[in-house]
Amino acid sequence: ETLEMGADCCGGGVEKGPAACQAVTKDFGVASENLAPHADGKQWDEIVKEKRAYYDQRVHAFEAIKAKYDASLEAAKVANVQISIEMPDGSARGGVQGVTTPMDVAMGISKGLAKKSVVARVDGGVWDMMRPLEGDCKLELVTFDDPDGKETFWHSSAHLLGQALELEFGADLTIGPALEEGFYYDCFLGNRSLNESDKETLVKRMQASIKEKHRFERIQITKQEALGMFSENKFKIEMIEAFPETEIITCYRCGPMVDLCTGPHVPDTGLLKAVGVNNMSRAFWRADVNREPLQRVYGITFPDDKELKAYQHRMEEAKKRDHRNIGTQQELFFFDPVSPGSCFFLPNGARIFNELMGFIKEKYWEYGYDEVVSPNIYNFSLWETSGHAAHYRENMFGFQVEKADFGLKPMNCPGHCVMFGHRNRSYRELPIRMADFGVLHRNEYSGALSGLTRVRRFQQDDAHIFCRPDQVRQEITSFLKMLDEVYHIFGLEYKMALSTRPEGFLGETSLWDQAEAALEEALNIAGHEWELNPGDGAFYGPKIDITVYDALKRKFQCATVQLDFQLPIRFDLEYVDEHGDRSRPVIVHRAILGSVERMFAILTEHFAGKWPFWLSPRQVMLVPIHEDVFEYCEEVRLELRKIGLHSAADLSNEKMQKKVRNAQLAQYNYILVCGKSEMSARTVNVRTRDNVVHGECPLDKLMETLLKEKKTRSLTSSFEKVGE
Repeated sequence: ETLEMGADCCGGGVEKGPAACQAVTKDFGVASENLAPHADGKQWDEIVKEKRAYYDQRVHAFEAIKAKYDASLEAAKVANVQISIEMPDGSARGGVQGVTTPMDVAMGISKGLAKKSVVARVDGGVWDMMRPLEGDCKLELVTFDDPDGKETFWHSSAHLLGQALELEFGADLTIGPALEEGFYYDCFLGNRSLNESDKETLVKRMQASIKEKHRFERIQITKQEALGMFSENKFKIEMIEAFPETEIITCYRCGPMVDLCTGPHVPDTGLLKAVGVNNMSRAFWRADVNREPLQRVYGITFPDDKELKAYQHRMEEAKKRDHRNIGTQQELFFFDPVSPGSCFFLPNGARIFNELMGFIKEKYWEYGYDEVVSPNIYNFSLWETSGHAAHYRENMFGFQVEKADFGLKPMNCPGHCVMFGHRNRSYRELPIRMADFGVLHRNEYSGALSGLTRVRRFQQDDAHIFCRPDQVRQEITSFLKMLDEVYHIFGLEYKMALSTRPEGFLGETSLWDQAEAALEEALNIAGHEWELNPGDGAFYGPKIDITVYDALKRKFQCATVQLDFQLPIRFDLEYVDEHGDRSRPVIVHRAILGSVERMFAILTEHFAGKWPFWLSPRQVMLVPIHEDVFEYCEEVRLELRKIGLHSAADLSNEKMQKKVRNAQLAQYNYILVCGKSEMSARTVNVRTRDNVVHGECPLDKLMETLLKEKKTRSLTSSFEKVGE
């Protein structure tokens, strides 16, 4: 999970040829916080007024260059070179080279289609609807419902937000990418910052631009032209200066705002009908805490108000489920500045953490894995052998011991390679399945830390399978079966995609072909729907990407299964095959929970803190009606504890109804009310946290039912009303 600055310039766009590439900018994941403004003697409108000349100069420079494009368009009309445009249904439409745009084609089909189309795909690459086609091509018209449509819609919306930040607050813009849902823009405001009330100001400015239907216009410029156009924005200048002198850079205008960007964009701001500003947070330029502090503003847009309202409702529900809030309410965990990014799990949280690991350990036993324990600290020579020293060192915690460089491990695979290679291996031993819950550390930027989803200290259900090439299919099939069983228990839906060899892959083509075929066959055997992601595999082996969806349909990447042909070479791993020859094993990297901490966060929000009985840290609360049954309640509590259930007794002076309500709010799965009649009959009166009353139940029946519910890891109550 490295942090990368994207190539896009809402971030520094560089033209990649006819099929303009999309942004690949990652959100640095800083936590949101309200920011109060710092007075420096100037009002916002004064700052904007000072920068107005720069904004105008930018537009004038853009228009001067665009005049050449207008002339080229007129020349193309005169030349009238005919082109053929192939549509998805195989039909062909005519056009004029350098004149006809995807929008022209859409209008020729229907005005409704033209109105809904936000971007085009030309020969597979995304393309502006208003950009003239350059020759014979295949054309697809894309709406907001398509992933490319959403990317373009929200990327264009980031420009809309950037325009508002400039015109309302005189911000120096840095980067503004689309996210998986929505967008943000990072900007520099000197020693000032925005506050909650500024959200409405931004929304109103964005809505005004939407009404004005500012067109997105595109040009290409040289490096020197870009330096002149953005001369007063040091952040843009820094990005531009990193480009080679001969680089052709793309640039877009949207009303009074001009920005560097690869594009593409929607035809005009009028399509971005429903807009909202979500929150604001701190960030740093280049994600470097030693660089300039930035203001990050998150936004969201949709084609209509109905979708925006549905989104806002979902976000409100997500706030209620925030694992950081539930963690505090239920006393599960906390963080402290003495160890940033390292979680303190309290007893209740540790119960959940250990139950998750215990569940996976049961599966390991069932599926033939062997647990190992490997060191936390390694000499850096290990990371030089694995290749991590060259590419991952900045994300590691390193230190010296007796003048030698050492580091805390950020992953387990190099250590497992050492374990495999410490003695000779025979083909009869394979597959070897090494599982390791060892503590890992990654040196994440402090600004990127966010609850349990981005930490510095964590554990994974990490395992590596060393196998022969002919065993890959069976191992992947077995892993996918195990994955399905685990996610079914959690009630999590998931999707899978096969990512095949990229350009620049390492290894023999025949081995890749064999491996990809094995993965495809395993996916088909699993019987779960999957997609193909051609060219999206790692350079060292193909992989299956697994995306999991929680109760709010948010998606996460947790599980992984990845073939690796390169680590066995780097560590010179071998086994003796059936012919007595030395052969290389294939390594299968695999995890189901991924980071246990991150899965903890996902499940907290998935269940909204209402843990299923088997995973719950608060399973049973005993509520005595009066003091005469305190001793009986304590006796029952101890009996439940003996059979492994987390139980407590409320022996406070509160009234019975108040005790029951407190237990329900604390999310105890079962509340057992005890009075004199229950004590005499050796029973309890059972009700749930949802106030479903099951009535009186004998203790032996109670324990039998609760143990069954725990053992089966049921997501729902298996308790039956006595007498029914």
